[in-house]
Formats: sequence, C-alpha cells, structure tokens
Amino acid sequence: MGYSGSYARGDWGVGSDLDVVVIVSDADAPFERRAAAWDTTSLPVPADVLVYTEDEWSRLNEGSPMARAMQREVRWVWEREEAQI
Repeated sequence: MGYSGSYARGDWGVGSDLDVVVIVSDADAPFERRAAAWDTTSLPVPADVLVYTEDEWSRLNEGSPMARAMQREVRWVWEREEAQI
C-alpha cells in the first residue's frame, strides 16, 4: 500500500486529496468498483483509492505517460512480506 500524487510529490495544498494505491494479488470486481470496499471516511483528508491487481500494476508501465508517472512517484508505506518456504 502506498500513496501518490501531490502528497507523494510534496506539493499538496488546500483541496488536495490523498491518492492511495493498493496492489492485490487478484480481484473479482472490475477496477472501477474495487475502491468501494475501502472505507476512507476516518482519514483527515479526502482520498481516492486505486486498487490494482499485480498484473495490472506491472502493465501500467506500458500505458499512458500519466500512469507511468504515478507508478514512478508512488511512496510505499507497507509491503507484504514474501512467504518463507
């Protein structure tokens, strides 16, 4: 889980929202509906939650310049540890 946009760049201001990036292994819901499962009402600022599957996230680099910029600027605050076998 991480954040991107103005908070990641450090240029946020009045009216800025927090862009939260979540990467999941897979998802049943389409991209447009995944954020509904995340309750952000307790956050002190408005938030947009972007929930990508691992495959979608890896393909962002092939997408638009805006998508590539978001991928480069994301600041990770939590990463799942790989299972030890």
